[in-house]
Amino acid sequence: MSTPDLSKLRIDRSLAPIRRRRTRRWAALGGLAVLVAAVAAWLALRPRVADVQTVAVVTSYPSQQFVVLNATGYVVAQRKAAIASKATGRLEWLGVAEGSRVKAGDVIARLENRDVVAQAQMADAQVVAARAGLAQAEAEERDADAQHRRNVELVGKGFVSRSALDASRARAERAVAGVGSARAALAAAEAGARNAHVAVDYTMIRAPFDGVILSKSANVGDMVTPFSSATDSKGAVVTMADMGTLEVEADVSESSLAKVKVGQPAEILLDALPDARFTGRINRMVPTVDRAKATVMTKVRFDHIDPRVLPEMSAKVSFLSREVTPEQQRPLTAVAADAVAQRDGRDVVFVVRDDVATQVPVSVGARLGDLVAATGDVKSGDRVVQRPSADLASGARVRAATR
Repeated sequence: MSTPDLSKLRIDRSLAPIRRRRTRRWAALGGLAVLVAAVAAWLALRPRVADVQTVAVVTSYPSQQFVVLNATGYVVAQRKAAIASKATGRLEWLGVAEGSRVKAGDVIARLENRDVVAQAQMADAQVVAARAGLAQAEAEERDADAQHRRNVELVGKGFVSRSALDASRARAERAVAGVGSARAALAAAEAGARNAHVAVDYTMIRAPFDGVILSKSANVGDMVTPFSSATDSKGAVVTMADMGTLEVEADVSESSLAKVKVGQPAEILLDALPDARFTGRINRMVPTVDRAKATVMTKVRFDHIDPRVLPEMSAKVSFLSREVTPEQQRPLTAVAADAVAQRDGRDVVFVVRDDVATQVPVSVGARLGDLVAATGDVKSGDRVVQRPSADLASGARVRAATR
């Protein structure tokens, strides 16, 4: 048996790299196909993002649809006074402070008045003395008149002489003159007493009308003079205003005068009370134009003055085309009319929160210009989709473009 030739049995390794390269190529192509399929699947399953226009939900007032003109101004008391004394003296007592309410005639301050009080007391004593002098003169007149009548009777009987009769007549006439003089003296004394009491009253500073103290200009110990001419002296002691005469003074452009007239209703909004709306009407218009501003001062009276309204508050005035009711002054939540859509027979809006449109049912009310009143789970400041498409559904992802 012959021995086989093992030298011919060998592996040809030159072909192995070609097979490995082919295997790797097919593996790469397979991985790429899987990746493309995954991307396609992700793109197909990814939620679509719709570009939408959004508008804000706002708070609106029905009364604003009747506005024909807007103006700004300030609250001013038409009855206001800086109260001073007609006399000169040192302030001895001050009985009010800022915010105090006073009635007409109330004493709100007093100057030192011991000297004028003493003069008034002396004048009163002079009145008493004059009345006593008048009483004495009247008694003298009665006695002289009685004596003269007796002498007239006695002359007829021859018991007294004609000269005695003449003397009694002269005495009676002097008594009459004495009574007249006494009465004149009494009148003069009474006038002097009134003058002295007026001087005393000048030291009492009284409220000229019902009102509220706005500011205090002098303190106890200050010198008060009628015209504040002395050094370190005060003229006015306090400033007060009648709160029942508060009005809004607003400037109306002369080019807009045709839109307003006396008696026209208005709505007043104060910066200090943003949640309150007050009704009023034009009380009067100053019959002159401010040349520098080309405006006319228009004074708007409050229909009812709220105790919270204070002088010098800034105000916005809306002049209205008609009277408004209290219901028309109440705030309403409103949305743009084209933001309301129909879904399953109901009115809905799509509220955008975190880039997701959520369907919210609403009840549509009165139309307010381009807006409509809406009640539901919406509030002022929310953003809603404007003109939502028919295929927009709740939960859809959206990209909002605000305006």
